[in-house]
Parts: sequence; structure tokens; C-alpha cells
Amino acid sequence: MPLAQSKNRVGLGHAIINRRAKESRNPKYSDYHTTDMHIGQAKWTKLQSVTHEGALEEFLNTAAMADADFTAERRTDKIIDTHSRTRHNPYLLTPQQEQEVLQNQHANKDRLRVPRRPEWDAHTTPAQLERMEKDAFLNWRRGLAELQDGIGFVLTPFERNLEVWRQLWRVIERSQLIVQIVDARNPLRFRCEDLEKYVHSMPANPGDMASIPSEERATYRGPRRTLLLINKADLLDTEQRRQWAEYFQKQGVMFAFFSAHDEVARQLAKLQREAQFEHSAVEEVTGAVQDTLALDHDPSRILGVLELERLFLQCAPDLALFRRHEPNLPHDGIPEKLTVGFVGYPNVGKSSTINALLGEKKVSVSATPGKTKHFQTIHLSPTTIICDCPGLVFPQFSTSPADLVCDGILPIDQMREYTAPAELVAQRIPEDILSRFYNMDIPTLSAEEGGQGRPTGMELLTAYAMARGLARQGQGNPDESRAARYVLKDYVNARLLYAHPPPGIDAGAFNAAQQNRLREELPERRPEAAPLVTPHMHGGRMAESSSKTASLDQAFFGPSSASGAHVKGRRRMPPVGRLGLESEAPAGLGSKKHHKGHRRRKQRSAQT
Repeated sequence: MPLAQSKNRVGLGHAIINRRAKESRNPKYSDYHTTDMHIGQAKWTKLQSVTHEGALEEFLNTAAMADADFTAERRTDKIIDTHSRTRHNPYLLTPQQEQEVLQNQHANKDRLRVPRRPEWDAHTTPAQLERMEKDAFLNWRRGLAELQDGIGFVLTPFERNLEVWRQLWRVIERSQLIVQIVDARNPLRFRCEDLEKYVHSMPANPGDMASIPSEERATYRGPRRTLLLINKADLLDTEQRRQWAEYFQKQGVMFAFFSAHDEVARQLAKLQREAQFEHSAVEEVTGAVQDTLALDHDPSRILGVLELERLFLQCAPDLALFRRHEPNLPHDGIPEKLTVGFVGYPNVGKSSTINALLGEKKVSVSATPGKTKHFQTIHLSPTTIICDCPGLVFPQFSTSPADLVCDGILPIDQMREYTAPAELVAQRIPEDILSRFYNMDIPTLSAEEGGQGRPTGMELLTAYAMARGLARQGQGNPDESRAARYVLKDYVNARLLYAHPPPGIDAGAFNAAQQNRLREELPERRPEAAPLVTPHMHGGRMAESSSKTASLDQAFFGPSSASGAHVKGRRRMPPVGRLGLESEAPAGLGSKKHHKGHRRRKQRSAQT
């Protein structure tokens, strides 16, 4: 009987047949010509986030944006990317190399910018503005390419879709206060300093930019203001928040700590209490209003919803500065409500923060980065409007893309290289916490066997795959790729907690208190292990060796062992006395007849 086959036939031959059938149904469309890029493209696909592009995709998209036609005969011309290996390094750098790279990045941080919308006025037509936006976007991408190819910097994957950046431009133009949301575990990774400069350099009416003299534009500061909202602050303890508060205060940054997760949980608990007690809601609100008096005295405290709304009003500029003549505004041209724009990376909790502010679900929340596709305006109160921008991956310097995977910026299910992110997890989380958290042993190589004295990324993934039964199909070997996705999702979801310290503070000391508390919470699942380092005399001085060497030396030279060499083929050697005479071996040891007799008795008993 033949084996059952899938209806969807797979294989190279079937893939070619399906491709030819698809081209025959739509002969005017192909993926090899720039003139076919927008044929049959739906409107919603224009807002898809694009952070990775191959050499051919980047060439075709750039040509289509520049309105240039580069058609060629199919299967005759080839594009060979000879610099891909030197430009993109998926592996981690050594500490010395990383320090040198960070110094060079700090010296050239002013060259890393976000794209600006070109200047326009009331006489600019939509077609002219679109052409100007495309040209400005192409110049911006050429500048980033010069940093990568010309100087040799490694940039993080950034947003390459112009439509997504247009959403950001519209949110900035509509808003008087821009709130940049960052993750408390690594605030500097998610903070874009050039975005703050861009917001401060814009006038109240974007169409008035052309009227500002060129010599004054470098020092011009518009009326818009920015606020750095550090979300997921519940993952930091009081001392960690205090250190970050001191750092941002020295930098002159307006900031606040917030936890959307805690606020949503508190609101659910309040609804349950309201079902039992009638006046619980009034007591809750009264207590929150009284706590706002301590806002200026303790900047490291996590704010509540009412405190955060009050902070928006305090940080907002005077609405009279935004006097414009538009049909939807009153006769004096002053906006009636404050518009607060929410900007940030994907998966930092923008939608969760808005839902916590509203007290009910108004914005869809998803663990997949880039859930919001279009900016949304939501009325928060009679005096405040929220303008939610889609998640944007801003260009930043980086040592490797593994940091973005560990920070949750890039989707874990779409990553192609998993060894570097797993190595970062193994470096940041101690071995005992990993072993007790996953209830497994992590076999590691000793230093004399080529190991590092701690679990590597591949050793962690191999141990996890073997403990969970994750094996490759048809081979039976541990599936490290699947294991990496489970481990990295635990890390991104803060089940394996690690927080980056401010500059100049040791990471181990910064996370020591959190890790000690985690050790107290995790149950003792592993027996107490033997010491890994045993001192012994070597060459007249004290040296350190691994447990493997110590155990071999103890077995060979210890007082309880036989003081003679072992001969291959003998199960056990009799001890040798001081005079070199062999002593009588104990009865029943090392006798083949004894073992055969025991085996025969077992056979007879089985037959009976």
C-alpha cells in the first residue's frame, strides 16, 4: 500500500510548476521588473512595516521610489552582493571590540537622524509634495548607506517603508506634546534623541517652516514639547528606578515611570470591588488625587493613570502658540483640546498604555510588533486627545542584530540567526537561575576542555531541547532552533528578567538584588553540587583545576585507591604492598567464573 501524500505537493519541481502556473494566470505581473511593483497592490499593504530587505528587493524598491525603470531579461542578469558578509556581522563582538565600536558611535551620533518631512506651504500641490518626500527619503537612506558602507558602522534594522514614516510626520504635526514610550529594561535602546530634536525644531504651523530664515534654523526651537515615558517600570526595583532618575535628571530629560500592566490589573481589581462595595471607586479616586502631591518629591515613583493625565497637562505648551486658521478650529484659531502624540518602538506597550489611560480596551493589543497600521485619534477627556502612531523601528548604531531580538524589537518567529541572541541570554542570566527556572541540568565544558566556565548559548539550547524533547525530524538530534524561540520569548516576556543599567554602572551590581530575590522565589530543585574548583599543588605552586581533573587525580593518587596503574583488559588490579609483593585479592572479586555462575543461575531460574 503506497504512503499517503499531501495534497499540497512540495519539492523543487512542484515549486517550479506552481510558479509557471501563477505566471500564466497573470502574465503581466512578475517580481523582476520595477514597473510591476504596484500592480494589484492593495492600499493596506502600503503600511506594512519593512525592516529587512535583500539586495534585489532593496534595488527594486529604491528604483520604484526614484521613478526609474531598470527592467532586464529574466534569468539572464544576476545581482551579486559581494559586500554582504563584510557589512553584516550576525555574531557578537569581543568586549574590547565592542568598547571601540561604542566610542566611534558616540563620536558620530549626530549623523544618525530620522527622516524629515520637506518644507511645504499653502501653494505646494500634493503631487509636488509627494515627489519632494520621496527625494528627501532617498537622500536619508543614502546617508545611512554611507555610514554602513563608507565608514563601516553596523546599524540596526530600521523602517524602510516611506508610508510608515508619513504616519509619524502627521502625528507630530497634529500634536502639541509628543510622548516617547520606552521599555524600562533598556530605555536607551528605545529612546531616539534625534526624534526629540526634530520635534523641537518644528514651528507651530508646519507650513511656516519655509518662512524661517536659514541662519536661524539651526538654533530655532518650536513650541512643541516631548516627554519620555518609561513603561514596564514594575520590572525595576526602587533602587534601579532611582539610578535611572538621576541619569535622566542630569541629561535634562523630562521623564516619568509608568506600568500599564499594573494599572490594567488595578482597574480589573477595582471593578471586582465595585461589585461588592458601592463606595470603593470613590475611595480609589480620592487616594490617587492625593498622591499627586508627591509627584515632584519622588521622581522614581511609578505614576498612576490620574497622575499621568495631570503630568500631560503640566508638560504641555500653551495652546495659544498653535494659532492656525483651519476650518475645524474656532474663529481665533486656537485648538480647544490638547493633542498628545504617542510614539515608540513596536512592542514597548503603546497600545497597553492607551488602554490603561482609557480604562477600557480601545486599541487592539498584540504581542506581534507593528500591530497598529495607521495613526488613531482617541478622546481621552474633555481637554485631551490621544494620537497613536504606528510602531517605528528607528535607525540606531548596534554591535549586532541580536540585541534587537532580545529587546523584542524584531519578531522572534522571523529571526534567521538564533545563536547570537541565545548567547546574550546565557551571558546575562546566571547559570543557577536558568537551571532552577527550567528544572534541568546544563552540561558545560570545563576550561581545559575548551569551555568558558559557564553555559554558552548553544549549551543552553541543547540542554533545553533535550529536557523538553525537542528533536529534529528524521534525525533525532536536539532542535536548538525551536529551543531558541521558547527561551527568547521567556526573556522578552520578562520571565527571565534582566535590566540594562545606566552608562557607567556595572550590570552585575545593577541586577544583583533582582537576581537574589529571584533565587529566593524559585524552589530548590537541584541537589547541592560539588565544588567546581579544587586547588592542588602543581610545579611547586598552588593551581586551580576543574572538577574532572580533581576527580581523576583523587581516584588515581588518593589514599583509598590502588597505588598502581590500571592495565587494559583487567576489571580490577590487586593492591601492591610496600615490598612489591601482591597481596591476596578478596574472594569473589575479579573472578570470571563467579560472574558466569551468577549468570547461569539467572538463566535456570528463568527457565523454571
